Amino acid sequence: MAIDLVKVVGAELVAEGYSWTDDDVILYNLAVGAGNPPTDPLELKYAYEADLQAVPSFGTIPPFGMMMSMGMVEGFDINLTQILHGSQELIVHGPIPTSGTVTQSGRVVDVFDKGKGALVVMEIVSVLDETGEPLFTNRSSIFVRGEGGFGGESGPPRGHEAPDREPDQLIESPTLPQQALLYRMVSGDKNPLHADPDFAGFVGFERPILHGLCTYGVVAKAVVDSALNGEPQRLASFNARFTGHVFPGETLITRIWDEGDGLIVEAGIKERGTTVLSYALVTVRS
Repeated sequence: MAIDLVKVVGAELVAEGYSWTDDDVILYNLAVGAGNPPTDPLELKYAYEADLQAVPSFGTIPPFGMMMSMGMVEGFDINLTQILHGSQELIVHGPIPTSGTVTQSGRVVDVFDKGKGALVVMEIVSVLDETGEPLFTNRSSIFVRGEGGFGGESGPPRGHEAPDREPDQLIESPTLPQQALLYRMVSGDKNPLHADPDFAGFVGFERPILHGLCTYGVVAKAVVDSALNGEPQRLASFNARFTGHVFPGETLITRIWDEGDGLIVEAGIKERGTTVLSYALVTVRS
């Protein structure tokens, strides 16, 4: 096995700070579908600095470099072409400033045995320098193909099943054919799977696919705009599993069920009728 559990579980990730400006927030918002139509007052709040606000999933951007430092953890000897993003949980502890700096720390929380692969769970906390308080907590699960079968625990149940009734809200979000090319420049995720047709074919896709965290951002924006009255600060957390892929240019359909103590969310592809984001829960501030 290429993952040494004794060395990996509990290991600290390489600490990394992160700073951003208004322009970074605007570019991120555009990369997850903001600005359409460009004269809509709500969309301008995402795309124009006069009354700027961040789509809450911007909180996944600062820790990305740290997350990828998992390849530097002693005992974690894997082929990085065999990794997939399994799930993402973002906790937003307070209002997101449109410019700021965070200091970050992180660790490998656990490694689960999924049979055909291993699921590596990492947690990264981003502390806002200005206040000294946590701004974001990210828990990311990375599936490593071919590294399962070592006899470990399989992990917690998936949870947050969609109710057996029609959704309370349904939102269509078209993506751009060049969406992945835009998002990779904003996020720093330069995985060729999202840009190189030959590489995408090599790992089993007919063409490059959209980043999972871009899908996550598109869905987060749909939830804020439709279920939270366009108020990003009301999103307290967003936990979701990635259960399928999106080809840039396809239309995401986000389904939302209001369960009183939270919003159950699911997203699929209009053109192919497949589900790509499941078992998702959004908790809301009043």
